[in-house]
Amino acid sequence: MTPSFATCDLCDVHKNDAAGDFRVLPPVFHDFGAVRKFCGPVVTIKCFEDNSLVKAAVDSVGFEETAFGRVGKVLVVDGGGSLRRALLGGNLGAAAARNGWAGVVVDGCVRDVAELAALDVGIRALASMPLPTEKRNEGQKDVAVQLQAVWVRPGDWLYADEDGMVIGAGRLI
Repeated sequence: MTPSFATCDLCDVHKNDAAGDFRVLPPVFHDFGAVRKFCGPVVTIKCFEDNSLVKAAVDSVGFEETAFGRVGKVLVVDGGGSLRRALLGGNLGAAAARNGWAGVVVDGCVRDVAELAALDVGIRALASMPLPTEKRNEGQKDVAVQLQAVWVRPGDWLYADEDGMVIGAGRLI
């Protein structure tokens, strides 16, 4: 269950954060999944035009049991902003939904847009691109990444709604 929040309200509360614990992602990401509002602890992947690690992540359990109950995680993929290959498509999106991920945010492209739109998971990306990636098993996981010049670290919390996406160094609500 997604907690009640509004990114605008979170910005009002944290807008004067000088420590860098609160960050706002630029408004360049588009919705592709059926879920428009999602949040959760961040898992990171850094890859460029190779979605091998993305596949491994969405094929794994996408939630954790906490004192608040079951919480879906958010996979944040630093694809280097590439618009040449899609890092997530219908099959991987379906795996993310099936395995309990709250959302997937891709600094890059997705494909199979009609399939993604029907999935019960939040999906944000820069654009759609029908060309798939090569599988070279390259990339890194659980490292600090930059999405559009904004740092995102494993264990941060990402909150996404109709107004945008914000990052907190920990749970904000």
